[in-house]
Order: sequence, then C-alpha cells, then structure tokens
Amino acid sequence: MEQDSGIPADLSALIERSTALGADESLVVLGGGNTSAKGRIQDHLGREHEVLWVKGSGAYLRSAQAADFPALRLAELLPLRELAALSDDQMLRYVGQAMVDVTMRRPSIETLLHAFLPHAHIDHVHADAICTLTNHREGPRIVREALGEGYAYIDWIRPGFELSRLVADLSSYQGVVLAHHGLVTWGPDSSACLQQTLSSVERARDFIAAYPRDVRASAVTRPAGVEESREVLLQLRGAMAQTGRRILRVDRSQRELVDDPQLPAIVSGGVSSADHMLTIKPRSMVLASGQLVQEAIGQYVDDYRTFVESGQETSSELVASARHSVMHDPMPRVVLVPGLGVITTGRDRYEAAQVSLVAGHTHAVARDIVQRFGNPEPMTPEQEFAFDYWPLELYKLGLQPAASSLAGFVCIVTGAASGIGRGIAEHLAAQGASLVLADLDGERLEEVGGAITASGGPTPELVRGDQSSAEVVRETMSAAIDNFGGIDGAVLNAGIAAAGRLADLSLQDWERAQRINLTSAFLLTQQALQRMRQQGCGGSLVYVASKNAFGPGAGFGAYSVSKAGMIQLMRIAALEGGADGIRANAVNPDAVFDNSRLWEGGIREERAAAHGIAPEQLQEFYAARNLLHRQVTTSDVAVSVEFLLSEQSSRTTGAVLPIDGGVAGAFPR
Repeated sequence: MEQDSGIPADLSALIERSTALGADESLVVLGGGNTSAKGRIQDHLGREHEVLWVKGSGAYLRSAQAADFPALRLAELLPLRELAALSDDQMLRYVGQAMVDVTMRRPSIETLLHAFLPHAHIDHVHADAICTLTNHREGPRIVREALGEGYAYIDWIRPGFELSRLVADLSSYQGVVLAHHGLVTWGPDSSACLQQTLSSVERARDFIAAYPRDVRASAVTRPAGVEESREVLLQLRGAMAQTGRRILRVDRSQRELVDDPQLPAIVSGGVSSADHMLTIKPRSMVLASGQLVQEAIGQYVDDYRTFVESGQETSSELVASARHSVMHDPMPRVVLVPGLGVITTGRDRYEAAQVSLVAGHTHAVARDIVQRFGNPEPMTPEQEFAFDYWPLELYKLGLQPAASSLAGFVCIVTGAASGIGRGIAEHLAAQGASLVLADLDGERLEEVGGAITASGGPTPELVRGDQSSAEVVRETMSAAIDNFGGIDGAVLNAGIAAAGRLADLSLQDWERAQRINLTSAFLLTQQALQRMRQQGCGGSLVYVASKNAFGPGAGFGAYSVSKAGMIQLMRIAALEGGADGIRANAVNPDAVFDNSRLWEGGIREERAAAHGIAPEQLQEFYAARNLLHRQVTTSDVAVSVEFLLSEQSSRTTGAVLPIDGGVAGAFPR
C-alpha cells in the first residue's frame, strides 16, 4: 500500500520512526545506529517482491528520508543464512546484488542482521544507557538485572555475517544487547518497534539512576587563565601541525568531567560504542597538570603507532586498506585538559564540534560506569584495531566531502568588508579556511560573514574596529586563538586612499594614511610574529600593498609612501621571521574596482582629473595602460594571496608579486 506521496506506507513509517530516534543524541550520535522495515513493492513489470528497507551506510537517522533507505529483495538475502561462512567481500557482493536500485546508497553493514531477524520492523541504537550496562566486567549480570530475562546478551563481535546469524537465533527474545555496540529491538509494526526501543532504554536509565553511586569530590583544579589557555592551544596546535593544519575547539562545558579525580579510569574505558572510533579515535589524550605539551603529544603518537604496529602483525591487509585515511593520522582528536575543558580538532569548527559531541557521550558513559560498576573494560587492542582499520567502516569516511585545500588553516584578513579584502575572504573561505575578518564597517562585515556561511564556507569570526588601534589588533589575534586554536596566516589589507599633492596635503591626512595603511600592518605583524613563534609551526604573512609602492603617482603621495613602507615592513618581517619558519610576501595590485570603496569620497574623480579623463573612463584607462591591457579584479588578487599563504609557496619569502596587468614603471626592483 502506498501513500499519496508515492512512498510505501511501511517505508514512510520507517522514516518517521528513524527521525524520532535520531532526534535523541543519547540513542544515536551523528551517523550511528540503523533501522529497517520489511514490506512489499511492485517492480516495473508489476511483479511483487518482499523487500527490506534498511538505512544506508553514512546516512543520519535524524535527517532520514526515502533516499537513505535502499530496498533489497529478501528472497536473495534469506538463503545466505544457511551458509557456513561468508567473508566481508562476499557479503558486500551478495548484498549489492539484492538491491532493487543499485544507484542508491550502499546498505548498512548490518543489513544481514536486519534481514535474518523474522520481524517486520527493527531498530539498532547505540544508546548511552545500554553501553553503560555492558562496558565493564559485570556487564552480563547487570544487563540481566536491569532488563530481565527477556533480553539476550552478546559480547563484542564485529558486525557482519557471524553477528547477524547469532542475533537471528535470538529472535524469540524481546531484544538483544550487544557489548560496546548497543541494543537491537523489533516489533510487528513501526509504532510497536519504537515503543520497544524507548521502553528498553528507559528501563536501563532507571536502573542506572537507582544503582548506588560512588561519587568522589572533584579535584580542586585551578581554572586556566585566559593567557594560559591561549598558550596551551598554541602549543597543542603547533605540536599537531607536523601532520597537518587543524582547528582546535574548546568545550568548557565539560570542565567537571576533566576535573574528575577518576579521569584516568574514565579515559581508559576507550569508546562507549565502537562506532565512535570513526569520529574520536580509540582513545582520548589527557594533558596532565604541569606536563609539557610536546612531551604529551609525543607519548600519544608513540602509543598510537605501537597500537598500529601491533595490529599490523595480524591484520596487515587492514592497514594497507586504510593507510591513506585521514582518521589514522596519529595525532589525537580529543585532548582533555584539567582546568580548561575538552579540546577537539577538525577541519573547521563544525567538525570539531561533532568530535566534542561524540567525546562527551563516550566519556559520560565511562564516568557512569566508574561511579557505579567499577572500572570500564574497553575492547581489546586487537578488537579496536580490527574495527578502527576495517574497510567496511572506513567506507563511511569516503562519503564525506573531500577536504578543501585550506581546510584547517586559520587566517586573519583585515579590511575584509569590501573590495580586495572581501574578495580575498570569500575566496579563502571557499578553499576551506577558517577566518577572522576585521574591518571598521561592522554592518558590511556582517554581510560578508553571512555570505560566506550561506555559501557553505566555515563560519568566520568577525571583529569590528580600527586596526590601527593596538587593542583592536590584540582582540583580532585573540579571536583567532580562542575560536580556532591558533594562527597560520594573516592578510594585511586594511587601508584607505589619500589623495592630494604634497604641497597641499594636511598633516592630519598624511598621518591618517600612515596610521591606517602602515601602522595597522605593523601592529598585526608584531602580534602575528609573537603568536606564530609561540605556536612553533611557522606561518605566512601577505601584505596587500600597491603598484604605487614602486610606481607612485603625483597627487597620491601619502598613499604611495604608506604602501612603499608596507613593502619594507614585509621585507623586515621576512628577515626576522625566517628562522621560525614565518614567511612574509606582498602583492601589488593596481586599479581594482569591483566592490571596492577605495574610489569613494572623490578619489575616482581626483584620479581621473590627474590623468585628464572623465571619471567613468578611469577603469578602462587603467586597463589600457598596462602591458596586457586587462582589468585587474579582486579574484585575481585573491588567488595570488592564496598561493602565498599556502604550502605551494613554502620556499618563497621576501617577494613581491605584481598583479597589475604589467605596469613597467612598477616592476619590482
């Protein structure tokens, strides 16, 4: 039976049930868990088939829709139960051949579990409460006490054919509890299935809440001060940069957890559900009070590599299949810092927040176990490795969007509300960079930030203020550290035009041009050099100067001098920063008009008069005078800035890149 929407009623009920489960993060987090329903469909020839709709690999229950549930012909799945064994590759092939529409998502790894169970509707959730009952030595006894004899218990077995057959043999129970894996329940219809899942988890929660609790007073940990926190972030980010740039995010709401005196036991529990490994790795790192960051990171990396080498001895094919996986970067994804909170990493703030979310659930489960049932018992290292490097799980990572070229890169862009600054900001964000955008015009700055977010770029931090103020510049740099963990680059672009012949120029206009165009660049250079040295992984400074630095124009003296000064500032920054891996380079654009406010306030008219042309002819005049006869756009400048910020120019410092179409009088020399 189909609804008016054309979606079969059983599938529609499955979607509704799945979104209800997905809305509760204590049941499933991110892409965890899977659900299914059985029903009948007609093919293109009018033949009826009994099918299984099951959640596709990598889909999220909370946002489930019909496209997330591929249909499979049960007649081609059920006979597999009679086989004595079935490898992962064979299972994938047979499951794929049973799909009604092979263009849909790959079905869940646990498809056979759903197929073999003789029930119409099935849920599998990774509920925190269930994992709390199982992940310790007394798991079987506690599950029996909490849920009764109506629930079967299975120690950890990696999903696949063997587990599917074991669960199917227990179909007469009310449900099956899987250690380190969650709960499987079922029902004759979707409503009954949902009720069985929710009531089972509620019973587990009630049992845990009533169980005697050994709560020890939290250690009196001095809260980390603002500057101390920034120092930790910079050092952590610098130590991790040896394998790539990443965002660091601080979750201070988990302070109580990290200050718990039983934190070592909590962390030793590993992940509450094996599925969490995809997001947070098998173990978190604890930065003990007084411990050196480099030392802690080094120990973590050594331990992780030992873990991989040990697993490789028995499962080398798993290592070979996953050697390019970003998740097998040896650096931690979760760092617990007493006095500060939980620090997580990611390509941007959104990904780091997802890591924090999963870590919060995993550690809360372990803490509940410690307080009620004794020390948690993690999966064995062999079991962890076999799951962490399992190609069928790693397939989900391939479904994620590929990392952009500047993912994890943190950059400040000043003068970002319009013109060249806006063009640079939007371009860098499109490449995945996390940005701090600064400008005096707060309203336009909000507009730029909104446009970046709407286009899918990482949401930037916005700092409104005058960048020639030392206090505002410190605020700008702090925004990068506090929100992203550090700083990789800065685009020094804030500036104004200042027209007038030297004989007529007021001291006020002269000083204003030097302050806004040059002093602002000095202040940010100073801050960047200091913070990049603290971070210890180099960086890149890009100065947006001007063709006028080498080819000045009469009547534009204050502006030309300030831009020439910026070139010299860049060269000195290159000299002084080189030993620390900090590069400094400049771009010299000429006559960029799109979205630019530089030409406002009579500047366009003044420059047109200086060249003896009408104001509306100025743009064409500048294009005609360069060797290539081309107009220069903000996009032209932005791609050049990206090059100088990126590793593509890692051997370049102290250079000036003209972006002027070729003005012979402004050739760098």
